[in-house]
This record gives sequence, C-alpha cells and structure tokens, in this order.
Amino acid sequence: MQSTMKAAVIDKYGGNDMIEVKDVLVPSPGPHEVLIRVRAAAINPLDWKIRYGGAKILTGSKFPKILGSECAGEVMETGRKVKHFNNGDQVIGYPGIRRLSAFAEYVCASEQTTFSKPKNITFEQASALPIAGLTALQSLRDLGHIARDSRVLINGASGGVGTFAIQIGKIFEANITAVCSGTNADLVKGLGADRVIDYTQKDFLESGEHYDIIFDAVSKRSFGECKKALAPTGIYVNTLPSLSVLLNQFLMGFFVRKKAKSVMVKPNATDMEWMKMQIEARKISIVIDRVYSLEQVSEALAYSETEKAKGKVILSL
Repeated sequence: MQSTMKAAVIDKYGGNDMIEVKDVLVPSPGPHEVLIRVRAAAINPLDWKIRYGGAKILTGSKFPKILGSECAGEVMETGRKVKHFNNGDQVIGYPGIRRLSAFAEYVCASEQTTFSKPKNITFEQASALPIAGLTALQSLRDLGHIARDSRVLINGASGGVGTFAIQIGKIFEANITAVCSGTNADLVKGLGADRVIDYTQKDFLESGEHYDIIFDAVSKRSFGECKKALAPTGIYVNTLPSLSVLLNQFLMGFFVRKKAKSVMVKPNATDMEWMKMQIEARKISIVIDRVYSLEQVSEALAYSETEKAKGKVILSL
C-alpha cells in the first residue's frame, strides 16, 4: 500500500481560499529522478500568480495541483538510472514550473535539476537558490553582461531576487545603486550597495543618472520608462516578459543600441556550482524574512503577495 503525505493542493485556480493542506499519495521517482524528503520550500511571486491561473500556458488546466517549484531536503529514493545521488544526500531540488509539487513532504525531481546543498547554509536558505538566486545571476551575467565598474541599478533591491543581485553585482566588481524603501536602506547597504534610492522619496528615473544595466527585479517599471536612464548601449532586464521587451529582445534588438531583455531562469549544475562556491566562500548570504509551516502556506503566499518581504519567504517542513 502506497504511503501518504501532507501537501498544499488546489483543485481550481483562484485566491488563497483555493488552497487545502491535505493527504495525498507519496510520489514514486522515475528512472532519472530522485525522491526528496522536503525540509524547506521557497515562496516566490510566481507561486501566487500560478495559483491565480496566471501561468496556465505552462501549468495547464489539469487538477488537483500541488503548488511550489523549488525546495531543499534529503534524498530518500533514487531512480534506477540516477548516477550522482544516494539516499541521505542533502540536496536542492527544482521540480520546475510545469510539474510544481514542492509544497509537500515529499517531491520528485529530475537528477538534472537536483543539486548538492552548500554545507554552510540551512535547508531554509538553500531552498531559495534555484529561482531567486539563479534569476539574479543569469539576469546580470548572461543578459546584462555585467563587468567590472558596470553601473547597475537594481529596482526591488530588498526583495528575494534583489538581495541576491546586489551581492552578485559586487562579486563582479560593479557599482550598485539599490532602489528600495528607506526602511530597507541599511539591509541593502549591508549587502554591498554603493548607493540607495528611496523610491518613496525620489523616482530613480528623475535622478539624471545613466546606467549600463537596469535590472527591474520586481518588473514595476517598463522598458519605455527606463530608456532615458540607460547609457547609450545600456541593457534593461526584467523578470516578467512584456510585448515591448519581447519585441526588442527577439526582433528589434538588432537595430537599436539600448536593449531590453526578460529572464527565464534555467537552473543548471554549472550555475548552481558557481553559487555554491560563492556561498561557501561567504561572498553571498541568503536573506530570509519570514518562515512559515506548511499548514500556514496561505498566510505565506498572502505575505509574499504584499510585495513587502525583505529577502525570501520560506515554508519549513
């Protein structure tokens, strides 16, 4: 008889009242998968957007669905073709946006999107790496082409992605301007920001400054708005695709000097190893605002939805 587990389930798209923590069957890993005993799972804005039905093109209309797309825990079982993991290994798992299922006591993830956990961080901290950590890295390095002395502005600098972006920017020896509320100024300065703009007091677009990279980690300002604050060959990067950005990225970008790009994070072993090295060298710290239990998943998503979190919101199992 197959055993059961607790999981955060929805039977249709909607608000937090759609979520129910209930018993479901523990999944069995396929040949190339591992079964992870989840110790922590990270909350992302994507999770409540998925719950609303804002990503149906990826998640489909088949129910029930277990929410959550990233976690950390211990390997409990390996598929017959898994080569690099054994039972008891402490890992980070990314079941992904299509599959979901991380807000549960157990989840299956592909061996390719399962990674060894850095030794000097907790499961709660580790669970934040696949989406927030790699979104920041891939946005700045791969899309923004960050380099030494790059002038970088990070909008939403005190959030989950933003706190990673500040630290990654400093590793690349860039000059970082952080945009956040004044109450979070000390936090972002402590992470390495060279300058802070309090958005409640001043619009960064009216400062007269020009940046090589504007990374809108919260996708609140459009490419059209940000153009005037970009250097002549500057790059705007956001985390939520829009028509104007996609047109620039894939069609018009060849003909204009100022570029616009949207990140679609791709967790992979090379980038996770880079993050692991920086964390173990204590060059990156992981900021956690609040930790909730699985039974408090609705509260956790509601808090994330306020978009006021300082760093990450985590479920601890």
